[in-house]
Amino acid sequence: MTSQSTASLGQTEEEPQRDIRFPQDFVWGAATASFQVEGATTADGRGTSIWDTFCATPGKVENGDTGDPACDHYNRYRDDVALMRELGIGAYRFSVAWPRIQPDGRGKPLRAGLDFYDRLVDCLLEAGIEPWPTLYHWDLPQALEDEGGWPNRDTAKRFGDYAEIVYTRLGDRITNWNTLNEPWCAAFLGYASGVHAPGRREPAAALAAAHHLMLGHGLAAAAIRDLGSRSGRTPLVGIVHNQTTVRPYTDSEADVDAARRIDALRNRIFTEPLVKGRYPEDLLTDVAAITDYGFVEDGDLETISAPLDMMGVNFYNPSWVSGSRENGGSDRLPPDEYSPSVGSQHVVEVDPGLPVTAMGWPIDATGLYDTLTRLANDYPGLTLYVTENGAAFDDKLVDGAVHDTDRIAYLDAHLRAAHAAMEAGVPLKGYFAWSLMDNFEWALGYGKRFGIVHVDYESQVRTVKDSGRWYSRVVRDGGIIGQR
Repeated sequence: MTSQSTASLGQTEEEPQRDIRFPQDFVWGAATASFQVEGATTADGRGTSIWDTFCATPGKVENGDTGDPACDHYNRYRDDVALMRELGIGAYRFSVAWPRIQPDGRGKPLRAGLDFYDRLVDCLLEAGIEPWPTLYHWDLPQALEDEGGWPNRDTAKRFGDYAEIVYTRLGDRITNWNTLNEPWCAAFLGYASGVHAPGRREPAAALAAAHHLMLGHGLAAAAIRDLGSRSGRTPLVGIVHNQTTVRPYTDSEADVDAARRIDALRNRIFTEPLVKGRYPEDLLTDVAAITDYGFVEDGDLETISAPLDMMGVNFYNPSWVSGSRENGGSDRLPPDEYSPSVGSQHVVEVDPGLPVTAMGWPIDATGLYDTLTRLANDYPGLTLYVTENGAAFDDKLVDGAVHDTDRIAYLDAHLRAAHAAMEAGVPLKGYFAWSLMDNFEWALGYGKRFGIVHVDYESQVRTVKDSGRWYSRVVRDGGIIGQR
């Protein structure tokens, strides 16, 4: 097997870890998503989302779990903001639920939905916490899916209208805006593998969805900037992408080419049009048997590639891929099940034999270093934030405490990787832990816990885990000082 990255990220486990300090203006945050935490899925006129429909479909979500009550954040947001303030968190990345604003994805906005986010933003600002909204974290109004969803070009136009509505209401108090969260998941898990809502298995539709998500980003960014300019403000607009490091399992030609193909479908399919205004030629060749990209119209790439003020990077683990099962391939997360198959060429994700999280994801912080440095090298001048980073483990609440040393070790290693990337010249400006609290983990229901705060879903009692206290000290100290 080829060796993993040898980037120096500190001493070995047997030696003391050096202190690391981040710049004074570094943004320390925590993140959540609307459907995962809000609950109240039928309150105050909220419309049905594709995730409500998906949850109601037998066999789609483990244990038949749904987005209600989740963490009841819709009703308990003041307590949650107070908890963030107690932890010293300086920025809260949340998402706006499109069905709360436009129940059918179009037309006149619902005042009650806007009022909720208005209250949330005011509460955050009163607590000295900077609001970082994301306009779309996968909860598409079902009415728009009924009309074709993201493979339908009109959905991008509707998204631009929705962005204008939200910015008009909240833009006087918010500087940093992200349009989409992880368009790769929305396109390929939703429309190719069907393991996420809306549960379709149509590779050609997934590629169209990926493009229209990017077009929606461009239209939303233009609307926000135009409204900001007209009111004398300068909003900063970005997108959140789950860029990752894809490594060939061996040096064989088949494995190297497998890594190239998955890198194109996972990473460059988004970054190249966003930053360079073009799709990778090798991607177009790879998927020629699936689509001719006829859904790209004149002017689309110019709209998509308007300059970004920032890019959010969601990172959890690198992946190793092979072009042959003979190399020890595992069916744990084979890419050919969640992305177009790229003709008849087989790709399988391989278990590298590293320690894993409760999700089965390998733990290797060098992947974050490699991801950040690659983005900085490929797209010079692009401001970066780590907008999600964290891990699920089998947490146990014992005597009112959660001693999650494995999560602390994970966060420690990844913050050190981020710091090493900054020392290498990466313009990284902030870090958001995923997640503020345990929540609904999509098709896995409530069985996986990512939070630095434990949530008892029966009582809704919040308990700060050891990792939450650890992260609070990191935020207070501006780095990892005197800690392991």
